Amino acid sequence: MQFIENKTFDEIRIGDSAELTRTLSSQDIELFAVMSGDVNPAHVDEEFARSDMFHKVIAHGMWGGALVSAVLGTQLPGPGTIYLNQNFSFRRPVGLGDTVTVRVTVKDKEAEHHHVTLDCLCLNQSGETVIEGQALVIAPTAKVRRPRVNLPEVHLHERGERFRDLIKATAPLPAVPTAVVHPCDALSLQGALDAGSQGIIVPVLVGPRAKIEATAREIGRDLTGTEVIDTPHSHAAARKAVELARAGKVSMLMKGKLHTDELLEPVVDGQTGLRTERRISHVFALDVPNYPKPLLISDAAVNIFPNLQDKRDIVQNAIDLGHALGISLPKVALLSAVETVTPTIPSTVDAAALCKMASRGQITGGLLDGPLAFDNAVSRSAAETKGIVSDVAGDADILIVPDLEVGNMIAKQLVYLAGADAAGLVLGTRVPIVLTSRSDGVMARLASAAMAQLYVHRRAKEIKV
Repeated sequence: MQFIENKTFDEIRIGDSAELTRTLSSQDIELFAVMSGDVNPAHVDEEFARSDMFHKVIAHGMWGGALVSAVLGTQLPGPGTIYLNQNFSFRRPVGLGDTVTVRVTVKDKEAEHHHVTLDCLCLNQSGETVIEGQALVIAPTAKVRRPRVNLPEVHLHERGERFRDLIKATAPLPAVPTAVVHPCDALSLQGALDAGSQGIIVPVLVGPRAKIEATAREIGRDLTGTEVIDTPHSHAAARKAVELARAGKVSMLMKGKLHTDELLEPVVDGQTGLRTERRISHVFALDVPNYPKPLLISDAAVNIFPNLQDKRDIVQNAIDLGHALGISLPKVALLSAVETVTPTIPSTVDAAALCKMASRGQITGGLLDGPLAFDNAVSRSAAETKGIVSDVAGDADILIVPDLEVGNMIAKQLVYLAGADAAGLVLGTRVPIVLTSRSDGVMARLASAAMAQLYVHRRAKEIKV
């Protein structure tokens, strides 16, 4: 219905009725809880609800009351109605998936004050009464017909939910020995120890023992049973961690309180580092509230102006991580400013070349398309508006950026303006490196460690095959 129209007091007759029907969804419950602040576990905690008297999640009682209000305010009497009084008797619970029909029926009219009394009844799909009551309103005296207002689209997002799912996925896997490099601040040490307590890693703390032990006391953590390798400073800690990885004593590195360049310097050493035939690259994993799945972005931290061959490795590293995260055929969007190959914009030419490389088997395991502008990569409607027919456009799992500056800006905009959570890994090395910002919280560190653990086990499985 494009318009809503009222019934004036003079038009209303005893016995007139109006109704609406609604099926209760989990989103209805969540939205009502957010709006009202009512987080009674009977409504929002499935585990608790199973042990409660109704043995299931049920709607807030006033969810049904709000539907009554909707009928009164939009249909009978409609726009211009003033609520004076309402009583309800709640007879049965409304559970997820129940369909409720809300009906109001005019019982009485009082001309002096334009009062109208209406019986209110809510029935479930079995015809059983769930709510009954009576409303007293002032009916409008002037005719109103207005366009129906389009309500905003609401996306509910629980902060860190996808990262928690990622961590849960590691539960059946053995913990991975991990060199934690210079964990001399509260966040990095707590993140490492928490990852250890959750069975994601076996932490090997590499750095100045006195500083590490002082930090542990600061956060109230006991290091008994945790291996600590004493080094004089952060540079030495990075070198020692690389030695441990080369010797096969650890299968992951995790950044602590030191600069990224300081950590990567011994990693990229041609003689004693952790280089492979692949270009080293960084992958951000973002949990973006308005995007329906995790979003990987590469490279936003290591390669400043990658050439075509570098981009080939950047793409392959990201695809391999996607596989480890359970994405069977990652959809890869090769970003540029436009959607057409334009010789004066080198990134469009690289995107076209990468697509051809994929079709010739030089990049495997993913579905590539590009060049694509950012909006077309993440929005189906934007892609359709521009006439782009693509299995990747609007549904990308991976965004490959033209250069580090672009990638860094996109990732940080999503974090600071869109409320995304970010985790990150460095790949293309002998072992994955958990590389988080020094300001990242414990959840980001746990999620990054979980990704690395999944990647290590996936790669070990492929080697065996």
